[in-house]
Amino acid sequence: MSKIPGRVLLFLFFNLLSSLVVHAIANSSDSKTQDFKVEGCDHGWSHCKQAITPQPSSLLPVEAEVLIFEDLRLSVVYPVIQKFKSVITSDPLGITKTWVGSDICKYKGFYCDNPPDNKSATAVASIDFNGFQLSAPSLDGFLDQLPDIAVFHANSNNFAGTISTNITRLPYLYELDVSNNRLSGPFPAAVVGLNRLTFLDLRFNFFTGSVPPQVFVQDLDFLLINNNNFMQSLPNSLSTTHILYLTLANNKFSGPIPGGIVKALSSLTEVLLLNNSLSGCLPYELGSLDEAIVFDAGSNRLTGPLPFSLGCLKNVEQLNFAGNLLYGMVPEVICALGNLVNLSLSDNYFTVVGPLCRILIGRGILNIRNNCIPDLPFQRPIVECAKFLAFPRICPRMWSYTFMPCMLPPFNPPISFIPKYWPHLP
Repeated sequence: MSKIPGRVLLFLFFNLLSSLVVHAIANSSDSKTQDFKVEGCDHGWSHCKQAITPQPSSLLPVEAEVLIFEDLRLSVVYPVIQKFKSVITSDPLGITKTWVGSDICKYKGFYCDNPPDNKSATAVASIDFNGFQLSAPSLDGFLDQLPDIAVFHANSNNFAGTISTNITRLPYLYELDVSNNRLSGPFPAAVVGLNRLTFLDLRFNFFTGSVPPQVFVQDLDFLLINNNNFMQSLPNSLSTTHILYLTLANNKFSGPIPGGIVKALSSLTEVLLLNNSLSGCLPYELGSLDEAIVFDAGSNRLTGPLPFSLGCLKNVEQLNFAGNLLYGMVPEVICALGNLVNLSLSDNYFTVVGPLCRILIGRGILNIRNNCIPDLPFQRPIVECAKFLAFPRICPRMWSYTFMPCMLPPFNPPISFIPKYWPHLP
């Protein structure tokens, strides 16, 4: 066999060496590593620099892209936000297109401030997603992972799932609004542990079950839980509470309105109990709601006469008992309330209205249609009224229905005018 010339061997060696070099370069640059760094964090700490998911790159080597954050707290929530962004299934307004880069405080819907424990730091303190129309299967892993959040507003979106019990780890949260979404499951009992919470809005969702009694005595200003599927009776008695707005409407609350809860909620300015399954007689303690501007208990199964104590609601503007099983007279003390704009008593079984109430009918303030008042138009058929009034509906403590827990200025006719036409009273 003839020997291979040295020049040929040398050529083959350099060709093989070139192939190895090209292969090594390709392997070292087939991905791009993106780091993020916090300003003022150049001390070699392990938590100051973290790798982000590699992204495809060209075969040529590139410099690492570094994200510089204003504060370490922002670098902590950055991956939380990006993970939540990845699970959003619909974003018709293009909101999440702004959730790019290290300047989180400029992301649409995110607002930064100095956290209470460090006035020199910068953190995500508030989120306002109201009306963004975002869709996501859950808020878990997002809301509960924002350690400095104080205000979370996300109404009118399409967020589903439940509220994580981990929200108890949010020490600064004082406003939580997730109304008008597709959230479900039991009442988020974890809110009981949020000592700073003053505003809770769960309206228009699909929550079910019962509401913890502790919620009613929590230091809340707003408790808005209407339009869900809560099923329970109202607590019999509660201690003092600071709730100003209470909306329980359009649920499945049942049983009577307890006098104890009324006394406890005497600071309420708005009470919405309509469209439930409340039954029984009205307690005279309703007259203790002297701060109430709106009281709505329409479309329930409440019965008995109207208590005279309602005449103590000096601030009330809207009073609704329509669509119940109430009967007897409409007390003149109620029609004498000076701030009344709307008094709705339609679809009951009242039998008499006095002069002051007739004045309100003429002014369009009192709606008394579909009752049993013989000399007024648009009333129930006589047969229907007779059938209802033939069966006794006796309320406990009948003496309390003429009891006035407040002093009223004199008016004509006097309060002492009490006709005796309630059916089957003891």
